[in-house]
Amino acid sequence: MENQTDILLLEGLKVPHQSTVPAFILLLLIYVFIMVSNLGLVLLIATERSLHQPMYLLFCNMSVNDAFGASTLIPRLLSDALLPSTERFIPYIDCAAQAFCGHLHASMCHTVLMIMAFDRYVAICNPLRYAAIMTNRMVAVLSAWAWTVSLLLVSILVGLSVRLTRCRWVIFNPFCDNASLFKLSCESVLINNIYGLGYTIVLLGSSLGSIALTYLRIAVVCLSGRNATLNGRALQTCATHLAVYVIMLVSGSVVIILHRFPLLSDQRKLASIMFHVVPPALNAIIYGLQIKVVRQKIFIMFSSKTTTVKC
Repeated sequence: MENQTDILLLEGLKVPHQSTVPAFILLLLIYVFIMVSNLGLVLLIATERSLHQPMYLLFCNMSVNDAFGASTLIPRLLSDALLPSTERFIPYIDCAAQAFCGHLHASMCHTVLMIMAFDRYVAICNPLRYAAIMTNRMVAVLSAWAWTVSLLLVSILVGLSVRLTRCRWVIFNPFCDNASLFKLSCESVLINNIYGLGYTIVLLGSSLGSIALTYLRIAVVCLSGRNATLNGRALQTCATHLAVYVIMLVSGSVVIILHRFPLLSDQRKLASIMFHVVPPALNAIIYGLQIKVVRQKIFIMFSSKTTTVKC
């Protein structure tokens, strides 16, 4: 039995047999779209010299994190989708690595969006000093801070679960996360629950608090300003950022809420997958269409295709 716990069984989603192939194709297409759109956006910003500005460099951070998060989860789901539910095995070390990467991606979503909120605050509330404050070096420092804090918090979170001895071998989830890891143990998980609660409060509290205060301040500046054009541009940029934040927050909150209803376990599993699929797919669209160069390239691409069809 001790050896069996080194190989775990993923319960996965209960997909009807006739829907397995369509579900596989749909998930594969979504994954390809996520990778192409996010990495394409990173490549465009890296090669277009006019986009070497703080706001766009922060977009790169978000896109890299989204591609990383999707790659943590979707390839494994695709490989498991074509297997019988009784044969979806995963080595414990791979499970722990997937849990670590999944939580790192979620944590980075919050820290990167906090930095982006700070960037918008400086740009709108202190525009004359924006170039002096938000230099490329400052962006690099803030990005390093975001990754370092996330790595530290998640390392402790997952490390507390990995230290536990295991007496179970079934993961009641489509993929591995921290809760799945410590539920494999028959030991007391009080420390895990306390740290997990503190981790959530610190991360979510910092994220919600900083973004709420930032945008309240921005709203005051916009309402007191008399330049309608500048206010319109500022609100458009902020609306984009808030849309991304709300999508991430709603996706994560649905999973947390469904945890309270054991009878809705299948819906919770689906929602947990959507958290790693929907935001990465939408973020590249939302941010990409905000960049004029991206819109122009898309317009040129579609115009050339239309011309070819007519010919």
